[in-house]
Amino acid sequence: AAACLVWVFHDVRFGELFRDIESMNWWLVTLAVGFDILSYLCQGWRWSLLLHPKGRLSALRTTQAIYAGLFVNEILPMRIGEVLRIYMVSRWLTVDFTTIVSSVLVERFFDAIWLALAAAVTILLVPLPRYLVDAEELLAVIVLAALALFVYLVMKKQPVLSGNGSRRGLRAGLLRITGSLASGIRDIGRSRYLYESLGVSGLLLIFQVLAFWLVMWAYGLRFSFWQGAAVVLILHLGTTIPSAPSNIGTYQFFTVVGLTQFGVEKTAATGFSVVVFVILTIPLWIIGIFAFERAGLTLRQLRTDLPRWGKRRGEGVASS
Repeated sequence: AAACLVWVFHDVRFGELFRDIESMNWWLVTLAVGFDILSYLCQGWRWSLLLHPKGRLSALRTTQAIYAGLFVNEILPMRIGEVLRIYMVSRWLTVDFTTIVSSVLVERFFDAIWLALAAAVTILLVPLPRYLVDAEELLAVIVLAALALFVYLVMKKQPVLSGNGSRRGLRAGLLRITGSLASGIRDIGRSRYLYESLGVSGLLLIFQVLAFWLVMWAYGLRFSFWQGAAVVLILHLGTTIPSAPSNIGTYQFFTVVGLTQFGVEKTAATGFSVVVFVILTIPLWIIGIFAFERAGLTLRQLRTDLPRWGKRRGEGVASS
């Protein structure tokens, strides 16, 4: 993250960094924030649908867990908030954590499908460097492999890699975990809500692109929707690997990389990377803090509860 920030701010004209803020269209900014919030509501809706085979949880509750997790991601590295949202939902539904992990894995699978489709369309409509075309082709291969595995798990009648209940030890525990994950994925794959959740995943990506693109227009970067989608694609691919809190550093780096592909001068691109980050992060902070506190959570409590919860899960795996 530090290396990314050094590159982003190297050789920029600091006196001109934020000169375009004064002429920003704040109505478009408001609309962008609205679409960004809608994207997280779609994520909550999708998660609620994916959880249906194991329990009923409203979209508002799942969205609350998502925002609480995002808030924690903003202040802690390596996306610890993903663990928090799994913890919250497993506690509300009183189900095993691997069941919730299965739904999160399917979420990521759906995201990859739509990202690959969006990338394919964008490449057809917008000239992009060869390395981005290669990255899209690699993503397509990964998605096809994941699709084959998903179909296999759904169609297979017996649990995959299920452990023998009479056996103890790490190997038996790992077999039980993978068997439980496979069982959870199979239940989701056979659910009548599968295709609805896949469709909602498409809306989620569209709203994310619209939010980013509208901030571009508000800032004076009048690019087409598909050029905005190309920058979002680069940003998504670049921030896939967990890093610093809020993806600070990597977010700015890949935003600047994406914009400079379309001829935006680096100082202007750097200024925009900071502005769009702040605009789309502040509402996340506000709603995230509210969701976090409404759940009755504190950071001090998480420091003790999450390790204990993980220890109990580990003891459950190790026992027969």
